[in-house]
Amino acid sequence: MVDENVGLETKSQLHVLSEIIEIFKELDSEFWLRGGWAIDFLLGKITRTHSDIDIVTWITTREQLEKALEKAGYEKVPVGEQFRNRQSDFRKDNVEVSFGYVTHNSDGRIILNGLPEWGWREDALFQQYFQLHGISAKVLHPKQLLEEKETYEQIGRPYRQKDAESKKLLYRIISDFNYLARY
Repeated sequence: MVDENVGLETKSQLHVLSEIIEIFKELDSEFWLRGGWAIDFLLGKITRTHSDIDIVTWITTREQLEKALEKAGYEKVPVGEQFRNRQSDFRKDNVEVSFGYVTHNSDGRIILNGLPEWGWREDALFQQYFQLHGISAKVLHPKQLLEEKETYEQIGRPYRQKDAESKKLLYRIISDFNYLARY
């Protein structure tokens, strides 16, 4: 599944991601990758080492998901008070996994649970599957990923080189998608 040129940390993350896919299948629920792994799946190649796995799923899945993760040997990691309504974090085999929970606001827009002022794009939850190292997963729409990076800048998140690199990749991915959509 993973070639020899991939580091141990990446192999561990891909293994954990495979387990999480099986857990979601058992729950008959869906999820979307976000962050660096989403970009890698969109490109079909690993672009860098990642510090964690970021996942988005529906808030209605949270309770069942947390029980299933704990049953599968995942350790629940405390999150800050400001994130408790919209995120839960877990760890297994030194792999950090963050689950963000989405819902709809009163206008029907997708939002992170408990953060109604940040409405997501209508097409944020891409329905297409992407492949990487034998794993198939959905990802957030590249325009949603880009908007998140830009929103972080606007709210004063400290500069991170990996965000600048991710934005360049996302501009390229979006350009390629726009090109392909014309044909």
